[in-house]
Order: sequence, then structure tokens, then C-alpha cells
Amino acid sequence: MGREKARRLSGSRHFRQRLVLATLTSTAITIEDIRSGDAAPGLRPHEVSLLRLLDKISDHHSIDLNETGTKLRYRPGVILGGRNLEHDCGVHRGIGYFLEPLILLGLFARVPLSIQLKGITNDTKDPSVDTFRMATLHMLKHFGVPMEGLELKINSRGSPPLGGGDVFLRVPNINSTLTAANWIDEGMVKRIRGISFTTRVSAQMERRIVHSARGIFNRFIPDVHIFTDHRTGPSGGKSAGYGVSLVAETTTGCLISIDAAVSYPNVDEINEESEMPELMSPEDLGVKAASMLLEEVAQGGVVDSAHQGLLFILCALCPPDVSKVCVGQLTPYAIETLRNIKDFLDVKFIIKPDPNSNTVTLKCVGAGVKNLARKMS
Repeated sequence: MGREKARRLSGSRHFRQRLVLATLTSTAITIEDIRSGDAAPGLRPHEVSLLRLLDKISDHHSIDLNETGTKLRYRPGVILGGRNLEHDCGVHRGIGYFLEPLILLGLFARVPLSIQLKGITNDTKDPSVDTFRMATLHMLKHFGVPMEGLELKINSRGSPPLGGGDVFLRVPNINSTLTAANWIDEGMVKRIRGISFTTRVSAQMERRIVHSARGIFNRFIPDVHIFTDHRTGPSGGKSAGYGVSLVAETTTGCLISIDAAVSYPNVDEINEESEMPELMSPEDLGVKAASMLLEEVAQGGVVDSAHQGLLFILCALCPPDVSKVCVGQLTPYAIETLRNIKDFLDVKFIIKPDPNSNTVTLKCVGAGVKNLARKMS
């Protein structure tokens, strides 16, 4: 690989996904013009943090960033994994931003991965740690990953802007390859589960969220249970906030998830009456979250819109066998993911829309990515 010419890329779009696919395919990349025209050019703090995280779980790699942060040379090495690792994700993006790369890379690591992550657990930018625990990890069983080795434990929660959350992630490494999936039957919703949380505010907030969300769901389905998680002190992080994560489970085992959260701009302003009207009330948040979940269910597909990109990457990594999945309307992120998969894995998807259900069925033959790191050990 030392003589291989690096693939040249430009811009900051899908930086995280490019790094992950480059690592999984052992492709050297050079990314230029990273926000070179911005007032603040170069990589953002969360992107630098992701590079540091890659450095912790890899070996024999090289990361070369110029002084302005606008040009990156990355040559992947061996994905080591590791036990009892720690990483501070910072407060610019949620822990969810880092979980997806860790899960994908951990599956192809030399040894199982166990890592403690600190930062923001629930925000409006990234999937929450609750969604990863309740829905994302369960996706992997459709690709032959045993659930026994997967774990995501929430030790403490952290809301923006100061974070203070702490989670523990454990990902098993696969023996050789994933298993191709034939996952097209979305089934019918049979129950709704969820968790409402509060950090450093009254526990009454989460009960108000649950009551308003149930008021929507009980019109359609009786089996609704939303747990509550009230956190104060160290386990409540450093900032005040509240929110809810909901999952609709279907008769065929599909899990459709959404997140909604509200955070206070400053801890010192919690008791100021003037600030309260600017925040969405717990009742409105509950209604909003329930409506979001119903919209995701109405779109159809075996996963929600936030999980489409991860689903396509898993299909592309499978052995040279046909994977077939059904999703709702393709999101812009999912479409860009398909392009990145074509560039790095040379896998093309056959896309067939269904005008009757407004869903889309995608088929591909996997690239057959193997866990070479484990074979080398």
C-alpha cells in the first residue's frame, strides 16, 4: 500500500463517512479545500476529535493535517479495537456522531472494542445514545452479528451546551465477514416503547412529556410504554435539559426510532421566567415526538430515515451475495452514502421504487470485506 496513490477528495462533506470507508477498504485519501473559503477554515473540533479517536483504535496508520486544517492526508492502518479505552468527544457534537464509526470499525477490529465515551448524550444534531441502544445495535443482528457481544450502557447523561455525559460501548469483532441480508418485510406496528429523560430539572417534566405523547399514540395502539429517567447530580451532567426517544416495533422485528430534546442555553438561566417561553414545553415536545414517529412509520421501510446510510453501508460490506432491503423515501444523506459506497467499495445498488407504498427496494452484491485484522493476529 505504500506505493498506492492516494485518492484525492475535496471539501468537508461527509468527512466522517469518508474516513470510515477509507479505513475499512485500506484506501489512502487526501482531502483538500476543507472549508477553505469559510471565515473559519479547516476542520471543526468534532472532526479533529474523530481523527484522535481513529488514532486510538488503529495502528500503523498516518494522519497528516496542514497548519490551517484545510488539507488532510490519511493512510489507514490496522483496526486494533481495544479494551478499556477512553475518549472525550467534546461538546461540539453528540456522542452519537462517534458511535456509528465505532460500531462499523469495531466489527472489523483485531480484538473486541470496549470504550468509555464522554460528552453530550442527547441533542438535536445527532441520534441519541438511547436510539443507538434501543434500535441501532439491533440492526446488526440482521447481518449476522450476535447481540451477546453488543452493549451500550448510559452511566450519566449530558445535555448541551456543557455535556457531562458518560457511556460505555462494547462491540464484538466478527470472525470473517458479515452475512447478506434479505430484509424487506416491514410488518405492522405492534408496540411502542421509549424513554423520557430529564437532566438537572424537575422530574415532573418527563411525566408531562410521556402524558402528551401517550395522548397521541393511544388513539392508534394500546401497547405503549415510555420509561422515565430522571438524572440529578453527577449522573445528570453539567447542563439542564429534557427529551424523549421513541421506538415503534413491528411484527417482523423492525425498529423505527426518533429523538426529540430541549436544552437550556445556560444553567444559571433555568429559574429566570423570561427564558422559559423560548423553550419548547414538555407537552409540545411530547406531541412533536409522537408526530415524528408516526411520520416515520407512515413512510414505510425496515428502518427510519436516520438509519438509511448505515443500512446501505452494512449491505455493501457483506460477502459477494445479494442483499435486499426496503426503505422509505431516500434522504439526501442516504443518496450521498450510495455515492460514497460506489467510490470506495465499487458496489452499485439497483433501486426500484414502489409507487403503491411509496417505499424503495434496493439490491446489491456485497464487496466481501473481511476482517483481515483478526486473521493477522
